[in-house]
Amino acid sequence: MRRAIRACAARQRGVVLIFTLMVLVILTIGAVALMRSMGTSLFSAGNLAFRRDLTSQGEQAISNVLTQFEAGGALVSATSNDAPNLNYKASALPTNAQGVPTALFNSTAFNAVGVATNDITGATPDVTMRYVIDRLCTTSGSSSTTSCVQSSAYPPGGTASASAGIPAPTATVYRLSVRVSGPRSTQIYLQTTFTKPD
Repeated sequence: MRRAIRACAARQRGVVLIFTLMVLVILTIGAVALMRSMGTSLFSAGNLAFRRDLTSQGEQAISNVLTQFEAGGALVSATSNDAPNLNYKASALPTNAQGVPTALFNSTAFNAVGVATNDITGATPDVTMRYVIDRLCTTSGSSSTTSCVQSSAYPPGGTASASAGIPAPTATVYRLSVRVSGPRSTQIYLQTTFTKPD
């Protein structure tokens, strides 16, 4: 009788060991999956932080480039002709399906529009910003309502001028496109339009 009890107990210990090993394998698989999930989440959070940083730096570059159209800027009066030394094109540049000028994707196409020495270095040396400015016209030369995209509006509070028969001033629309390149081959594209009175 004692031998039967011992044999039964020995078999039970073996079964417990098998169940324990199975639970250990399941826990190990769960731990590995959790670690991989955390690694992916940290990688995504890092990329999102890079993107936000590049957006902030790109917006600063836009602000700096727009000063060329202010009083004393290089593009205040020379907007009817191309100025490759300023990354400026007096007519609309070809774009991709998203409306981004193709000159920002291809160095050869960019060299026809601007110069690489105008690239802006970001807050850290691994961030660079390349930009192009184009006037939304079909041809270079003087702006006109037939060949250019123009905005026509009265200044704030200018309704009295409208009733006096004074026409609203026209302003040609310009597009500034920026490619910001950063660490881990991160790239973002920013674009804004603005007007300049004719």
